[in-house]
Amino acid sequence: MPAKDLGTKHNCFKCGAKFYDLKKPQAICPKCGANQRDAPVQKAPPPEKRAKAPLPDPEPQLEEAEEGEEALESLEEEASEDEEP
Repeated sequence: MPAKDLGTKHNCFKCGAKFYDLKKPQAICPKCGANQRDAPVQKAPPPEKRAKAPLPDPEPQLEEAEEGEEALESLEEEASEDEEP
């Protein structure tokens, strides 16, 4: 559990050391002496330009559905022919 009286935890931008600022006004790395306010400004990474995947053609699905309906209708016709004497 982190101690609350040590201040804010920092990672040095020069040497990568982890340290607490001990609630001092300037966070200075104890290993290399770098002032953390001098750290270079980190820009947000640019958003990835992803090409949207093309949507599948709905027509093949409709054709399959129509073929299925035709097969169903032909089965119904055969069944009705079998029932009639």
